[in-house]
Amino acid sequence: MDRLSGLNAFVRTADLGSFTAAGRVLGLSASAVGKAVSNLERQLGVRLLQRSTRSIRLTEEGRLFHERCRRVLDDLDGAQASLAQAVAMPRGKLRVSVPIISYHFLLPVVPEFVERYPEVELDIDFNDRIVDLIEEGVDVAIRSGDLPDSRLISRTLRPFRMLLCAAPRYLERHGVPHCPRALDQHLAVRFRYPNSGKLQDWPLTLPEGEPELRMQTALSCNNMEAVRGATVAGLGIGCMPDFLVGSSLVDGVLQIVLGDFVDEPGHFHLLWPSSRHLSPKVRVFVDFLSERLFSNNCDLLPGMAAA
Repeated sequence: MDRLSGLNAFVRTADLGSFTAAGRVLGLSASAVGKAVSNLERQLGVRLLQRSTRSIRLTEEGRLFHERCRRVLDDLDGAQASLAQAVAMPRGKLRVSVPIISYHFLLPVVPEFVERYPEVELDIDFNDRIVDLIEEGVDVAIRSGDLPDSRLISRTLRPFRMLLCAAPRYLERHGVPHCPRALDQHLAVRFRYPNSGKLQDWPLTLPEGEPELRMQTALSCNNMEAVRGATVAGLGIGCMPDFLVGSSLVDGVLQIVLGDFVDEPGHFHLLWPSSRHLSPKVRVFVDFLSERLFSNNCDLLPGMAAA
C-alpha cells in the first residue's frame, strides 16, 4: 500500500502542480505528499519531478510514468465504482437532451423506464439545439450525425430507415419518379440542420459519374415535423425517418418513392460526459434505451408499400 499511496501522491501532484494542492485533495499535509513522492522516487531509482522554489514540473521520465500511473489509477477507481454501482439503486434527477423529433420513439418507452426505476426523475429537453453536455450539466443526450467532441462517450442505437415520400395527389400531378435522375423534374421539401444551416443530403444511390441532382426546392425548414406536414400537403417529395412517417404511410396520406434506391440507414447516438465511472441513473438509462429503441433491422412497418 505504501507504493500505491506514493503513486497517488505523485499523480495528484503532477495533475495539480504543487504538493499543497495535492495535499488538499488527498487530505494530507504538503510535507507528507512530498515525502511520499520522494519515497517513490527512491524506490524507482529515478527522479520524477523537478522542484524549485516557484514550481514543480515533470521530468521526461516522470511524464512517461505519469501517463501509465494515471491509467492504472483510473482503472482502479473504475473497478471500485463498478462494484459500488452493482448494488446501488439508481436515483435522482436525470437531465436528458434530445431532438424534437425523438418524441415519436422516446415517449412510447418512457412509461416502462419510469415503472422500472421509480427513484429516477426524468427531465427531458426536446430541443434541436446542440447543447454542451458538460457546460450545461446534461447527463445524457441523443444526437445524430458526426460526434466530434472527444470529451463524450457514445453508444450507437440500432438503425432506422430514411424514406423518400410524397402525397398521392402530388404524384398524380407530377408523376412517380422511377429513378433518382427523374427527381430533376420534381419539387423537393428539404430539411435544414438548425445549427449549420446546411440542407440534409438525401441517401440516394446514383450511378458512378452521374452529376448531382438538380431538384427544385419548394420549401426548406429546420423542423422535420414541418417537412412531413409540407409533404403531406403535396408541396413536393420529402426525405424523412421511418418512425416519423409510419402512420402516414399506413393511412395512405403518404407513399414511398424510389424505395429501391435509398439504402443508407440513419443512426442516433446516445452521448454522455466521459468520466472514470458511470452513475447508476445514467448507466440504466443508457442500457434501457440501447435495448428498447428501434428494431433489430430496418424493415418497413406493415402496410408500407413503395410507390
